[in-house]
Formats: sequence, C-alpha cells, structure tokens
Amino acid sequence: MDQANQLRIIKASQQTRPVARVITVTSGKGGVGKSNTSINLAIQFRKMGKKVIILDADFGLANIEIMFGAVPKHNLCDLIYQGKNIKDIITWGPMDVGFISGGSGIAGMSNLNKDYLTYIIKNLVQLDAIADIVIVDTGAGISDAVLEFLVASGEILLVTTPEPTSITDSYSLLKALYRHPRFQQDMTKVRMLANRVQKEAEGQILFNKLNAVVTRYLKIPMTYLGFVPDDPQLSKAVMQQMPVSIQNPGAKSTAAYERIALRLLGKEDEERQSRRGMAGFFTHMVFNKKQ
Repeated sequence: MDQANQLRIIKASQQTRPVARVITVTSGKGGVGKSNTSINLAIQFRKMGKKVIILDADFGLANIEIMFGAVPKHNLCDLIYQGKNIKDIITWGPMDVGFISGGSGIAGMSNLNKDYLTYIIKNLVQLDAIADIVIVDTGAGISDAVLEFLVASGEILLVTTPEPTSITDSYSLLKALYRHPRFQQDMTKVRMLANRVQKEAEGQILFNKLNAVVTRYLKIPMTYLGFVPDDPQLSKAVMQQMPVSIQNPGAKSTAAYERIALRLLGKEDEERQSRRGMAGFFTHMVFNKKQ
C-alpha cells in the first residue's frame, strides 16, 4: 500500500471523528521541568473542562508515572505487539488525566511494515475521540527520537531555564530541528516557556536572549508563552508525587501554569485550522520517515 493510500485512509477516518489538539513539550536538556510542565498544564486544562491525555514519549525514563504516583499496567508496546486496544493502555491519574507510557514501542514503530503501522495508527486515532488535548512529553536533548516527534508536531512548547547550559541546549535543539530535512517551518509553531525564573522580567529577558540568536541564524519564528517562577512549593509537590496544581492551588507556580493554560486555550481557534490530530501526527512521523 503506497503513501497516498495510507493518507486517504487517515483522512477518511478524520472526517468522521473530532481532531485532538496535539501539544509537544520538549527541552534541550534534562532536569529543566519539562515533565512537570506537561503534568501541570494537563491538570489546568482539566480544570477548564478539557479532556486530556499525556503521551509519555520519553521511553528512557518514566517521569510521568513517577510524578503521578501510578504504575501503568500496559504501554504502547502492548498495543503494537499484544493486540491491546488503545483504551486498555491508558492509565488514569489525578483528576482523570490519562497518560500512555510509550515504553520502547515508539522506537520500534519505525521498524514495522506499513500495513501494520496503518493498523496501529487507526487505533491511535481513537485518541482524537477520547481527548480534546493530547500532550506529548518528549525526551530531552537532540536524539533522533525527539527530533522525529518535533518534526511531526505542529505545536511545540520549548521549556528553558536561565542556566547557560539550558539556553545553549535549547538553541542546539532548534538548530537540529531547523536542519532536519522534513521540518516544515510554515506548519510549526514554536513557543518558549521560561521556567524557574525569579520574576516576570527575567523570563522576558531569557526569551529575548534566545530569540535573538534563533531569529538571526535559524529564521524560526518563536513566541514567548510565559514564565513559571522558582517555587519551593513545586519542589515539595514533586517530592510527594503530586502535581502542585492539585496539592497547592494557591502556589505561585500553580497560578503561573493556570495563566499559561489560559493563553494556550486562547489560541484554540488559531490552532484548529492546522490541527493534525493523533492520526496525522503519527502518519507524518512514521510514513514520511520511510520514504
């Protein structure tokens, strides 16, 4: 079955289903709060009435399940190799936020034949009917797996801290994305979130510093989404395996995540026009890679 037929199958399925908004959260290095961002934004979206599922695409670690304090019975490998239904591999965490552990299944998808991939993607498209928003929490850094997710995504949220290494690694990640042969600049929105800053002005300065270099050398349009302050209440919540947005609604970081979620929802109409949904996301990620 050629790519044109594959895409027709996916397009036909999308015509009869709603299409989820897919937000890919990433970072140039580990330890900057990427998974915390994914989880707390998911909680804030739930508070605003949205159905949310997190796809934990960092198959080297299990940050989402650790922070949720829940151990999944199944992961994406069970969908691929054990014939499980997509609903079987969703683990439900606090406030009914669903999450899917990628395991090694994501890495293995590129080795499957196209007919089998079509079967898998037709299962994954069910996420479009289950969730309003799917948050893809990638691994950190510039691995091939991370870049494949970013290339497939129409909406990227880049988490950066004021540490010089974080700024440098964020730029390196965007440079690798820019040089990727399948990166479509006009189809991708990149937004930066300043994490662990002392005050609002520091977040804006951090964005201006990174954006100046990105604009000059990469020509990738990047917008500033907002900041999350360095907050001891967030660290305390992490230690207790509970999202700060649930444990401490009055925390400074909780208020920041709420503002960012509201800004993202404020761009709902803008994102709907170019939304691929989960079927389009994985079709773009896997089939185009095989060409």
